[in-house]
Amino acid sequence: MLSPYPTLVVIRGNSGSGKTTTAREVRRRYGRGCALIEQDHLRRIILREHDTGPDPVAPRFIATTARAALDGGYHVVLEGILWTGRYGDAVRDLIAGHPGPSAAYFLDVSFDETVRRHRRRPEPIPVTAEEMRDWYHPWDLLGVPGEQVIPEQSDLESAVDLILRTSGLAAAPARTSCPDRCPRCATGHR
Repeated sequence: MLSPYPTLVVIRGNSGSGKTTTAREVRRRYGRGCALIEQDHLRRIILREHDTGPDPVAPRFIATTARAALDGGYHVVLEGILWTGRYGDAVRDLIAGHPGPSAAYFLDVSFDETVRRHRRRPEPIPVTAEEMRDWYHPWDLLGVPGEQVIPEQSDLESAVDLILRTSGLAAAPARTSCPDRCPRCATGHR
């Protein structure tokens, strides 16, 4: 039986682990009715907040944004490093407070591979391997029921298929006016 609530998918991993690429592809393959919430965009672009300091706004802001999208009927793909030392409580509370299906994934990629992947980006951010090491948190699991680890050897297609299938998102109907009731979507602009 399908849930009457939207699905929450949380994709986490270290810098360079492939989480943003994976999350964007999950959302692309689902289509309209699924919100993509990227930690880096909300924290760096909207808030311009550094990930330091004793009382950051970003964890609450990200969780509140995800909650608003879920309450609006959107399935949500939330992605980011979302380090448990700073974001863990907010993400666990978001999952615990969501009445619908939730699924959490951690992309487990070695430090050396994250550095290699970062260097292959079309526009890598200007950081050194030493700086990346400061951000690297191996096996940084949330500890929520059903959390799944996606290994380094998993390719993009396999990771996306796994997430769509095991989260239930692949079979979940859209719950927003786009694409269900929107006249523009009904005419094939999906």
